[in-house]
Amino acid sequence: MARTSAATSEYERARQEKIAKNQALLRDLALDAASAGIAPSARKAASNGAAKKKKPAPKKIKEEDIGPRRTSSRLRGIVADSEVAKRKAEDEHEALREAERAKRQRVSGDINLGDALVAGNDWTAIADIRASRPYERTFDAKKETSDKELQALREKMSSLELWEDFTPNEIKITPERIYAMSFHPTTDKPLVLAGDKMGNLGICDCSPQAPAVKKEEDSDDEDDRSPAITTLKIHTRTISALQCSPSSAHHIYSSSYDSTIRRMDLNKGVAVEIYAPPDPSHDAPLSGIEVHPSDPHTVYFTTLDGSFGHHDTRTPSTETASSPLYQLCEKKIGGFSLHPTSPHVVATASLDRTLKLWDLRKIAGKGENALPALLGEHESRLSVSHAAFAPSGHLATSSYDDTVKIYDFATAGSGAAGLALSEAKMAPVTVVPHNNQTGRWVTILRPQWQRSPVDGVQRFVIGNMNRFVDVYTASGQQLAQLGDPELITAVPAVAQFHPERDWVAAGTASGKLCLWM
Repeated sequence: MARTSAATSEYERARQEKIAKNQALLRDLALDAASAGIAPSARKAASNGAAKKKKPAPKKIKEEDIGPRRTSSRLRGIVADSEVAKRKAEDEHEALREAERAKRQRVSGDINLGDALVAGNDWTAIADIRASRPYERTFDAKKETSDKELQALREKMSSLELWEDFTPNEIKITPERIYAMSFHPTTDKPLVLAGDKMGNLGICDCSPQAPAVKKEEDSDDEDDRSPAITTLKIHTRTISALQCSPSSAHHIYSSSYDSTIRRMDLNKGVAVEIYAPPDPSHDAPLSGIEVHPSDPHTVYFTTLDGSFGHHDTRTPSTETASSPLYQLCEKKIGGFSLHPTSPHVVATASLDRTLKLWDLRKIAGKGENALPALLGEHESRLSVSHAAFAPSGHLATSSYDDTVKIYDFATAGSGAAGLALSEAKMAPVTVVPHNNQTGRWVTILRPQWQRSPVDGVQRFVIGNMNRFVDVYTASGQQLAQLGDPELITAVPAVAQFHPERDWVAAGTASGKLCLWM
């Protein structure tokens, strides 16, 4: 018993010594931690001495659902191949499409164009696109030329001056951005028509003797006046084209993105709907209209989905059995024009980068596959915005490749129906460098010819991104660059010649009118 007790005492003594050593080690560690400020007591003391205010908890950001999540139809009790399953699949497909559209929204902030290049492209491919330089002239009308007739014509056109009664900023002819313009054919006074983005038609009487409207009823100040402008809401969407009837001066045709064509009668004070698609589910915005002098009862039109059609105005607007549509292009037709002496020849300018000539005398195929004969086409590097025939048979196009091309189609369509033109005949005779990079906020630049010039010189006008209006002849020679850096503060993009008089009107994105006489 004594040996056992001694052994136990020895064990107990060793255990107690070990416990004492461990406790001493813990005390040393606690002292080191306290001196370093990481001990619980030190943290507590520090917190007691610090400000009592707590930092506000960060706001919880609600995570948006970035897209639909697939769920098991079996767990939801939906039988496979049932109507419920089909509807569920359609709903999920539509949700995925919505998510994809959301991804295509604009990116905020600045973007380095070098970082934005798509794989396989390089910076030099777009280096030739020119930025607009406000008020920087690209033409000097005073420059001497050996052609005396050309010099005289340049002096004549460059001498046109802005309407002296009102500055462009005072002539707000439409509430919104101007998309289409036209002159009334009267030669007694400038009567300008303009159609805007929201379907408004503005009519401005620009004659010197026109009664001005007082801005304030009680004001006697001569400067407190505005021009005589009438605004009419004749469409629900953008007015894409305007044309005065070639056979009746009191009829004005208009086409719109609301898929209708109207004929406004100035005498009766009514805008008659002469064309509308019979099925609203198949509406297509109209991009242009034209009535040819040889057939005043037929209106021709194009759509933004690449179709071309015509309608007899003597039939009801909804009776389209005799109003065929031809799918001429897979993409948007921005503009078209009828040949002045051969109205069966149609020129179309399209987003598919082509100018095409068609012969309406020869239609091949039936139903939706029916197409007029293609006489020829010419392809540009980028999309072609508009095509316009001159009375002489010359045709001018504007393109996003920064050119205005002029073709000679005086004899096109004079042969047998559907007789194709050679590649050489379809090539432009003149290419004029011209900045056409309008972007999103400026209406597309379109050449517009003077229909009946008194001196017989074929000429057209087109807006200039440097805030001018350019005038060219059919041979590509520039006659004038109309503008005023002090009075014109926006791009006069939509330009138009009076049919006979040397009057030029141009409209801006703010609905303002510039008029040279």
